[in-house]
Amino acid sequence: MLKKELRASYLEKRLALSDTEYADRNQKLVDNFFTSIDLTGVNVIHVFLPMIKYKEPDIWPILERIKKEKPLIRFSIPRVNYKSQELENFYFESPDQLKENKWGIQEPQFGERAHPEDIDLVIVPLLAVDKHGHRVGYGKGYYDKLLGLCKPTCLKVGISLFEPIEKIEDVNGLDVALNFCVTANS
Repeated sequence: MLKKELRASYLEKRLALSDTEYADRNQKLVDNFFTSIDLTGVNVIHVFLPMIKYKEPDIWPILERIKKEKPLIRFSIPRVNYKSQELENFYFESPDQLKENKWGIQEPQFGERAHPEDIDLVIVPLLAVDKHGHRVGYGKGYYDKLLGLCKPTCLKVGISLFEPIEKIEDVNGLDVALNFCVTANS
């Protein structure tokens, strides 16, 4: 399938999840994240802040557990720069620095800047992913640009409520593949 078709299909599929299914899949994602991802040597993790009302994977429990078990790890969170069409990154300090943008995404309004070259692991939002690590996001390319600025050793991890599909048909040279994707089943 093409990205446009996958985007529409997976948005609909995600919104069709019952509250119970959504909660169950999120709990499995959290469990699978910690059995799949080694945080040894990780100092900075870039994370997206989920839009729960659109049933994006709820990664808050992952952040809370990391904060509790690995208190020295810092979190980088994004804010869209509409002029440059890129993500600006800030260290997460507290919920007080967050404000909802026009898309309903919580963004930092102030704080210490985080630089892409300092990021060791990026938890990447996605709608669909294929077995080759290519993803479909919301179509603006913000994360592909960010991933291109990160150091080569940066681990790129997708988080998905659904299993990977076989292949995304219209992958292009600007798409940055993931190293790994955590799903509710793996």
